[in-house]
Amino acid sequence: MELRHLRYFAAVAETCHFGQAAGQLHVAQPALSHAIRQLETELDVALFERTTRRVSLTAAGEYLQGETRRILDAVDHATDGVRRIAAGRSGLVRVGLTGTASFSHLPLMARAVQRELPDVALQIVADMLTPAQCDGLRAGTIDLGLLRPPAVGGGIDVRMIDHEPLALVVSADHRLAVEPVVSMTDLRPEPFVMYGSRDSAVNDAVLRSCRAAGFMPRREHEAPGTAVLLALVTAGLGVAVVPSSVRALPLQGMVIRDLADGGTVDLALAHRLDDDNPVVETVIGVVEAAIAAASLTVDGSGRTAGRPGWSSDRPTP
Repeated sequence: MELRHLRYFAAVAETCHFGQAAGQLHVAQPALSHAIRQLETELDVALFERTTRRVSLTAAGEYLQGETRRILDAVDHATDGVRRIAAGRSGLVRVGLTGTASFSHLPLMARAVQRELPDVALQIVADMLTPAQCDGLRAGTIDLGLLRPPAVGGGIDVRMIDHEPLALVVSADHRLAVEPVVSMTDLRPEPFVMYGSRDSAVNDAVLRSCRAAGFMPRREHEAPGTAVLLALVTAGLGVAVVPSSVRALPLQGMVIRDLADGGTVDLALAHRLDDDNPVVETVIGVVEAAIAAASLTVDGSGRTAGRPGWSSDRPTP
C-alpha cells in the first residue's frame, strides 16, 4: 500500500466524487479511478459503492477513511518534525551550567529559547565546573556548556558572552558588611572560602586579583560548589570573592559588596567542535542574541543596566 493510494482514497472519500477528487489532486480521473481499483484489489474489499448517480463509502471504506486520516496526519507531523530538526528548530539540548550562571543567565537563556524555539527542549545540569563540562561535551553527555574559560582539553569551541566583575560575599555580621565598596587590600587578613577544584577559573581570577593587591589569600575552607561556598560564608567561616552574578541568589545572612579592584571573570558558551546537531548551533545563536540585547539595555540615567539577572550599579544590602 502506497501513501499515494491513501491520499487518493482520502480525496475521493471526502468528496464522494471522482471528478472533484481528481481536480483537487491535479491528476486525470482515469488515473485516479485506476489507483482506487488497485487499492481495493490489494485489500480485497470494496471501498466504494458506485452507481451511475452517486458514489458512497462502504462500511470498510468508512473504517479506512478514519484510519487514513490518522496515518496521513502522522506522516505530515513526522515530515514537519524532520524538517524542523534538520533546520535546527526542534529537538533536545542538554546544557551544563557553572555555579552562579544557573541563577543569573539561565532564566534569560530559557526564556529566549522558549520564545524563539518553542519546539526545543532544554535539559539542565546545574553547578558543573568547567572541567566537568568539557569532559561532558567530549563524552556527549551534554551538548552545550555555560562555563568559565579557558576550556580544559581539546575539541571544544568557546564563545565569550560575558565579562563579570568579581564581588565580595561576607556574612551579615562581618566588619566589611557596612562598607558600600571594598578594596582587595581590605581582604589581606581575612580567611577565604574558595572552590575546591584545582581547575576553577574563579579561583584563578581571585588569585590574580589578590596578587595584584600584594598578598596571597589564606584559603581556610574549600567548597565543592557555589551553594556550599555561600553557606560557609554565611556561617561566618570566611569571605569569598565570586562573580557578581551571585546577586541573583539572595541568601539570608549574606551580604554582597562591590570590589573596587576585584577584576573580572569570563563566561562563555561552549560546544563540541565536531557536533553536527543543527539545533545546538541554533540555540547558541538565540542565546548570544538574547544576552547581547540584555547587555545593551539602558536605564533611566543612560548607563547600561548590566548583565541579566542582577544590578551592576548598587550592592546587595
